[in-house]
Amino acid sequence: MKKAFFILLSIVLTAGCEKEITLDLQDKSGSIVIEGNITDQSGPYYVRITKSVPFTESNKYTPVINAVVTISDNHGHSEILTYESNGRYKTSYLASVPGNTYNLNVSIDGENYTAQSTMPAPVTLNGLIQDSMSMGGKTTYTILPVYTDPQLLGNRYLFILSIEYKNKKTLQVFSDNINNGMENQRSLFPALEDDDELLPGNIIHVDMQCVDSDVYTYYSALVQISGGSVTPSDPPSNISNGALGYFSAHTVSSKRLVIK
Repeated sequence: MKKAFFILLSIVLTAGCEKEITLDLQDKSGSIVIEGNITDQSGPYYVRITKSVPFTESNKYTPVINAVVTISDNHGHSEILTYESNGRYKTSYLASVPGNTYNLNVSIDGENYTAQSTMPAPVTLNGLIQDSMSMGGKTTYTILPVYTDPQLLGNRYLFILSIEYKNKKTLQVFSDNINNGMENQRSLFPALEDDDELLPGNIIHVDMQCVDSDVYTYYSALVQISGGSVTPSDPPSNISNGALGYFSAHTVSSKRLVIK
């Protein structure tokens, strides 16, 4: 089975992922793959639906074009999404509000797939600080995201670091089990490949997402898989009926920095 075939990202293992997760090793080729995101930014919001491929095949995914996709919230608002292209379905008027719980329902050929995600309260990314260390005559750069974790325990964060003009991205997950209620003290590291190292002149983009616990678990497993701390398989989905992927209602705060 191609691992994390629906996330076209380069991912590194970090200390922010605190626990081992047991994963299913079955061949799930032909399974439905759902990627859904609702943010606190202006819509439209998208749900992408494809079918997975066997391990022996090339990295091509079949878009699902005949699904009925509905998103509703805990205040009675509901919308049937419109098919766009490449397996993507989009909203037209659905509004997002932190604190709301969103329900996803996907119907495909008589099979239903459901998921639920609650959008956390936003935490602001106040800035980025460049740091570096030298070893063997080589300088390695890291990025410290500046934000203050709320006093209430249970906040979960997904960071997406990218270098402008490069396609690869690095994911890292933090929880407030460490340093709850304090200013962040953990840095972001680039992917380990030479092509992804941070160099002077690079323009760095960092998105900080506040995610719920199920989405945090999904990305924690994805990071562990890529880092080699568990046997490769598929991360635990929050979508029912054996579907792969995730449905996430999250907030987003972004900053950029030029490495000097």
